[in-house]
Amino acid sequence: MYDIVVVGGGHAGCEAAIASAKMGFKTALITGNLNMVGSMPCNPSIGGPAKGVVVREIDALGGYMGKNADLCQIQTKMLNRSKGPAVWALRFQIDKLLYCKEMLKHLKTVKNLTLVEAIVEDLIVDDKTIKGVVLQDGTKVECKACILTTGTYLSSRILRGHWTSKEGPDGQATSYGISQALRREGFTVLRLKTGTPPRIKASSIDYSQTSVEHGDEITWKFSFDKGYDSILNTKAPCYLTYTNKDIHDLIKANLKESAMYGGVVEGVGPRYCPSIEDKVVKFSDKERHQIFFEPESLEIDQEYIQGFSTSMPVEIQDKMIRLLPGLKDCEVIRYAYAIEYDAISPLELWPSLETKLVNNLFTAGQINGTSGYEEAAGQGIIAGINAGLKLKGKEPLVLTRDEAYIGVMIDDLVTKGTKEPYRLLTSRAEYRLLLRHDNADLRLRKYGHDCGTVSDEQYNDLNRKIQSIENVKNQFKDIKINLNIINEVLKDIIIPVKESLSLESLIKRPEVNVTLLKSLIEKANVKLDIDYDDSDVILEQVEIELKYEGYIKKALEQANKMKALESKIIPDNINYDDVDNIALEAREKLKKIKPKTIGQAQRISGVNPADISVLVVYVEKLRREA
Repeated sequence: MYDIVVVGGGHAGCEAAIASAKMGFKTALITGNLNMVGSMPCNPSIGGPAKGVVVREIDALGGYMGKNADLCQIQTKMLNRSKGPAVWALRFQIDKLLYCKEMLKHLKTVKNLTLVEAIVEDLIVDDKTIKGVVLQDGTKVECKACILTTGTYLSSRILRGHWTSKEGPDGQATSYGISQALRREGFTVLRLKTGTPPRIKASSIDYSQTSVEHGDEITWKFSFDKGYDSILNTKAPCYLTYTNKDIHDLIKANLKESAMYGGVVEGVGPRYCPSIEDKVVKFSDKERHQIFFEPESLEIDQEYIQGFSTSMPVEIQDKMIRLLPGLKDCEVIRYAYAIEYDAISPLELWPSLETKLVNNLFTAGQINGTSGYEEAAGQGIIAGINAGLKLKGKEPLVLTRDEAYIGVMIDDLVTKGTKEPYRLLTSRAEYRLLLRHDNADLRLRKYGHDCGTVSDEQYNDLNRKIQSIENVKNQFKDIKINLNIINEVLKDIIIPVKESLSLESLIKRPEVNVTLLKSLIEKANVKLDIDYDDSDVILEQVEIELKYEGYIKKALEQANKMKALESKIIPDNINYDDVDNIALEAREKLKKIKPKTIGQAQRISGVNPADISVLVVYVEKLRREA
């Protein structure tokens, strides 16, 4: 008997298992191939807009994705650095083979965690409560809670043209029994689709026809904790090329041969990660599309052709590939394919990621309709924490939309649902100035410590950081710099000043950054009160908080107004048929989604402000009568 069983060893499963085990629960991670835990069947990268912030949030909560990415990176880049901090995001190229090896190595060190190599074929449910799982060989594994993180391995099939094969990514086995078990319990099972581009032998590419894309000279880090330096210590380049008219004409002439356009595909594909066929059809005004050649691992002679996903048959793909600059005489290691798989409607989940239909059964990752390693891992750590909290009889950890991108994602899923693979975007977060790359630990590490996934040592380090930030902010307000020093150091930056100015006044000027301020501080012989091992991190945080103080204050005020609605709890036993004067669509949506708060109800598509006004009055009436 285990406390918690995690089914699936992808990014969601790894984070869920690590979290529950760190909380002290006897945990089993069951996956078909232990050598592929944390595998990256699609792009060999972690991070990007919004996604990079999610990786930092996972790390702040005590997860491992960021640490493993730091260990296995072969290129780091900070995106949008020239813009404001609300859109900064890290993106790493990863050695995907090393990533799996290091993840397995770490999992083997986690106390309370047992690794089981097997395929789950059924769920044991009694009185609408999960009791265990059944393996392919008939073995029953009992548990008190279960987390399904099956990725794209539920009843999956690979498609190239009109050819199909019943298998998961990278030729791995797929599971059919779990889909059947979910249907048996009344779940709405969706059919979704994603895809992956060709892999090319790197030594067969003519890179002279491409332009080189280097990462940053700075080696950035995802993790807030020390000791996770790059194992390979290299800066591998990527390469940029473009599609052309010949490729577009070839695709248009053979659209019916594509699995997607030929009627073979049943699932709905991702809007924000389209195939090259989709790009050519939907963006017909574009003469070319960007294509990146990205290294998959330093151990293998193989490049990932980013942006060239397709479900065309092999013979058409081969012609398409050789029309790309640099690939005329290339050796194709693996042709692209589309993959279909089962998922459930996320409307059948509570915000804790526990299912509404089966008690103590949680789901995380692509089974919930998302796409991407980072989205999966973010759900995984929340599901792992909440499974543990449920067994402890405690309230779940539900991150709000002003606290985390993870909170935005989960709220979108359980409130609005999805009919296509969901991708987290910066534009989905209305409070993105609050949800920055730099402050994820300040926002979330306390939650991790309270739940037991963040150690006392990590939490004490956070408190030193917070205190140092406050100390320096106070110093910036109090300390004035002599006008002669200001004019000497900043003579080419600002108009000469006529009086001494505080550090706070100076840093609020758009043309003054923390690098210039450090020169001023050194010249003025100012000693800053910092009890933290990275003064640059403290100064960057102080710069952001002071320079954007007005905008941050406004965002906090808006968030606090929304929290007033989030605090209005809707009783579990409410009968929406008894609520007069709400629209029929609103009534149906409210009965189906069962929102926990007025704030969540307000975000449901089809529920209008007039319906909310009536609902608020009715809930208040119930409260008075209780």
